[in-house]
Amino acid sequence: MKIAVPNESQGGERRVALVPDVIKRLSGKGHEVVVESGAGEGARIPDALFEEAGAKIGSLEGADVVVRVTPPSADDVERLPNGSVLIGFLAPLTAPETTRALASAGVTAFAMEAIPRISRAQSMDALSSQASVGGYRATLIAAQELGRFFPMLTTAAGTIPPAKVLVLGAGVAGLQAIATAKRLGAQVTAFDVRSGVKEQVQSLGAKFLELDIGADAEAEGGYARELTPEEQKAQQEALNEALTEFDVVITTALIPGRPAPKLVTEAGVHNMKPGSVIVDLAGEAGGNCELTKPGETIVEDDVVIVSPLNLPSTMPEHASQLYSRNIMSLLDLITGEEGELNLNFDDEVVAGACVTREGEIVHEGAKKAAGAATETQQGAS
Repeated sequence: MKIAVPNESQGGERRVALVPDVIKRLSGKGHEVVVESGAGEGARIPDALFEEAGAKIGSLEGADVVVRVTPPSADDVERLPNGSVLIGFLAPLTAPETTRALASAGVTAFAMEAIPRISRAQSMDALSSQASVGGYRATLIAAQELGRFFPMLTTAAGTIPPAKVLVLGAGVAGLQAIATAKRLGAQVTAFDVRSGVKEQVQSLGAKFLELDIGADAEAEGGYARELTPEEQKAQQEALNEALTEFDVVITTALIPGRPAPKLVTEAGVHNMKPGSVIVDLAGEAGGNCELTKPGETIVEDDVVIVSPLNLPSTMPEHASQLYSRNIMSLLDLITGEEGELNLNFDDEVVAGACVTREGEIVHEGAKKAAGAATETQQGAS
């Protein structure tokens, strides 16, 4: 099987889909790996290291499988070999134009974010591996922006109390943020609408913030469901009151295919102490804070609000290593005993991750997104 790794066309993306260590393993299984020249520069991996691992430096021509990190541009889709398989983050719920282009090109496309969240597929869970990087990085940004110590310090000049950190959302990014803030010595509290994560929060040494907002909000796949307007209002009011106690708030709440829930209102920001910091990890989906400006750092009423985008790309070496291993696990699943491409659509993981096939959009969420986009375009015309 010939596997190709293209340059990432999205501006600022520094990750690469396969790293030399994983390429060496794939080559050892009889696969041919081709890497476009310069594909690893952002992750500080020169072409020579790919070649040492057994890859060739060349084009995508003749590839059976193309693996990438970010969704392809229109030009990227045109460059895909006829009948090839594409694997990567494809944003099937929010990028209907990309989905339609892949279907029109006859590409069999697998979205890493559509991998079913089941035990058998944990090694392929790229959402989790990259979210872990984001949660770690967000905490370091918070510590840098705060202008105060995170840990308690006892000195000859007196004792400085630890920073108080609140993490909103206890998914993978949130749990990593909790763990990192604890390692830095902060006093950490976390909140999530899913009551089932309380034990995970406490196992990391953090407190769980109890808010009386009604029923548990856990949905299928372990994600949080969207709250009703009444539940959201009750949550916001309770959080507004709680925010007065914290120096740092890190927000990580996302709902797949939907705008990020607004957890921190403008009134909540004004309730925070001067010099406090909010790091909003949901900026790409609109942000968890009402005042967030995605991709920017602003100051509102002496509160610093940071909304970094694509944090995993700021740690390209390790983010690429983790992502590459996720890709390898999926490649193993779709490879036959003789090393040939073997797509078994009776397999729950293969079927669940597939977005386009034989010229059709086959992923239900992607179908709805593409249909809604078409209706909007027709209405506008």
